[in-house]
Amino acid sequence: MSKEEEVFSRLIRLAQTLRGDGGCPWDRAQDPASLSKYVLSEAGELREAACAGDADHVREELGDALFTLLSMAVLAEENGDFSLTDALEEVEAKIVRRHPHVFGDASAETVEEACTHWKEAKKSEKRRTRKRNGPK
Repeated sequence: MSKEEEVFSRLIRLAQTLRGDGGCPWDRAQDPASLSKYVLSEAGELREAACAGDADHVREELGDALFTLLSMAVLAEENGDFSLTDALEEVEAKIVRRHPHVFGDASAETVEEACTHWKEAKKSEKRRTRKRNGPK
């Protein structure tokens, strides 16, 4: 197991401990809606640090944002909604689909061509979702 995998596993266990019996009352009281405001807050702080070009601050805020997202995933798993693995596999498949110029037979030599592939894949996904879910 790589160091990143070890740390990632420890962070998941940390979020589980905070939400578990004997954990933190604040963490146990959170739900997806309450945690979502912290996701936005941490993302905003991360953006500010990145725009300022402050790598040390980016590292700190990236960690805060990742931990908040992991906490949301732990909560979703507790609720039986989905697992972190489900979310990770879904985003992996989505990113691969949206990069046919890297993982398929399409080509893209420019940023614009790559963005066109992304937008086309996203439109196709939305059409499939609408077709699957029916008209609204």
